[in-house]
Amino acid sequence: MTLVAKTYWGGAPFFFKRPPENARVQSLCFHSADFRQLTGLYWTREDETRPRRAAILMHPRVDFSRHYAIPRLVEAGFGVLAANTRNPNNDTTTVHEDILLDLGACVRVLKEEHGVEQVVLFGNSGGGSLAAFYQSQATREKGKRIETTPGGVPAALGRAEMIPADALVLVSCHKGQGMVMNECIDPAVTDEANPEHSDNELDMYSARHGFRPAPEWSEYSDEFVLRYRAAQIERVERLDETARALIAENERASTLVSDPDFQKLGFDDQHRILRREARQPVMTIYRTMANLNYVANHIDPSPREYGSLLSDRPDLMNQQIMGFGRLCSPHAWLSTWSGLSSNANLLKTLPEVKIPTLVVNAGRDREIYPRTDAGPIFDAVGADDRTFLEFPDARHYFEPEFGATEAPDVEELMDSVVPWLEERLPNR
Repeated sequence: MTLVAKTYWGGAPFFFKRPPENARVQSLCFHSADFRQLTGLYWTREDETRPRRAAILMHPRVDFSRHYAIPRLVEAGFGVLAANTRNPNNDTTTVHEDILLDLGACVRVLKEEHGVEQVVLFGNSGGGSLAAFYQSQATREKGKRIETTPGGVPAALGRAEMIPADALVLVSCHKGQGMVMNECIDPAVTDEANPEHSDNELDMYSARHGFRPAPEWSEYSDEFVLRYRAAQIERVERLDETARALIAENERASTLVSDPDFQKLGFDDQHRILRREARQPVMTIYRTMANLNYVANHIDPSPREYGSLLSDRPDLMNQQIMGFGRLCSPHAWLSTWSGLSSNANLLKTLPEVKIPTLVVNAGRDREIYPRTDAGPIFDAVGADDRTFLEFPDARHYFEPEFGATEAPDVEELMDSVVPWLEERLPNR
């Protein structure tokens, strides 16, 4: 049985179906403020190789180098830098306070090396919480930026030059990867080392609680929904405690190494402590495809199809490796995947973002929901110039039906996005 959704059968659904016309592309290599080497593709129109306006496409882990928004932006005269963070295709060690420096490097390289005067942060899906987090920090004075990561490591944000962007576009964005985890983690897991140990009273995929055979929509009682959501938060709290305990073990080893008596120990004892200090534990987070909204449309109604973005059978995919945050370091868990600890949360950061902001919702999105995500996100926007657009028939990546060679929903989206940007960032 193939459990991966058809959305992914033909390749990355966020890649463009047609390349931009009359375009040129440069492969850029540059560095973040903490000296991480980064790469990206810089797309420009052939007759405007040094545009004054440019957009940045970046996701915490996904490669957006051929993103569907590129063709129309380039054809409108915008440069587009589609760049990877330091963690492409793998966010096992992703700490958001670090990858803000990667996005900052993109803004800097456009403005200081490529003649760009106005920069748009185009946040798609998980790129939205990254973009807003960056802008909220970039507009603060250095001394008022976040000083430590949720795991307690000093952050470099206060020492870095962070140039604010000039406009923000949020398309099909969730509130943050951690907020997604809060809602999709399976609270029935009772033993983090053994996913077979499960509490049947919290099993959303049990008929006794209202689950029905796919693709029939399930029905859950209000009591079960409240109890389930509370138990999800409790599991996240336990995982936060585990992450902090693992970090504390490393810190204790570092304290021993710094102790003057360390030099008095024998070689074997010294080496044992050094190895413990160097150890980087990895947390395995089992069963992270258990959002009630995947199989129940009555909790947060929308025209979406049954299932999740990743699978038509989340009840089975929940047992597989594919899913959100399945492997991560303790620091990555706290910074990226814990909705209780992560700073990459649009509800926290958007009130500080004052640049023109466009929020776009796709009505048939199987991961972003009207009441859970789109409404609260727009309500959190702090800019006076803010716009909300709804595309009721579009899916998460505005992708067409399986096998189609054109993406009409993308064209309809960009018919609105490009004029919105041109009105606010005129090419004068």
